Amino acid sequence: MLVYTKKEIRDLIIAFIVLTICFSIATAGFNHKSIISILPIIIIGVVIGSVSHELGHKYIAMKYSCDAEFKLWPLGLAIAFVTSFFGFVFASPGTIQIHPENRSDEINGRILIAGPMANMGLALVFLAIVALIYPLRFYSGIFHLIYLVSGVGFSVNSFLATFNLFPLYTLDGTKVLKWNAKIWFIAIAIAGIMMLGSIFIGAERMVQIFMGL
Repeated sequence: MLVYTKKEIRDLIIAFIVLTICFSIATAGFNHKSIISILPIIIIGVVIGSVSHELGHKYIAMKYSCDAEFKLWPLGLAIAFVTSFFGFVFASPGTIQIHPENRSDEINGRILIAGPMANMGLALVFLAIVALIYPLRFYSGIFHLIYLVSGVGFSVNSFLATFNLFPLYTLDGTKVLKWNAKIWFIAIAIAGIMMLGSIFIGAERMVQIFMGL
């Protein structure tokens, strides 16, 4: 069971709002009409993936009887805001503070792989929705919107999972690799295939191939 402090809920709400603004600017600039039209795609397809990543860490940490609390990183939000003006967002809204700090490599690895796994799970859910909505996408505006949101959600969450599994600096992959190289390799291979599929094939074509179309 996830337990949130008032400060944590505040930080999550701030992170959610700021990331929504940042991704909207990166996608549509300052055209308010365009921003309004893409808000569902941004909120559901992008921001939820970023927040779910952090909550994945929190959930597994609490499973191991650790105290885990999301804390906002103001500098990370500032970087996200600045990069949004260049058409992309380096999203690092905060981190999960976990105590005690003297955890084994295995527990650390399991906690940190939970974030990318949450993104991979979301990506597969979005891809499944794309497949279900595919025959109905032109029947109504709602179906078409769900289709677009899910396609973006698959791409973004595949990228987030792969990026965070790289064993660089403070990314999750560093401690996952230290814990278990085999699990790290399998995880980044699956996430990488999903990401490359979203880039070079696209969710729609992947569904068409699967359906034999």
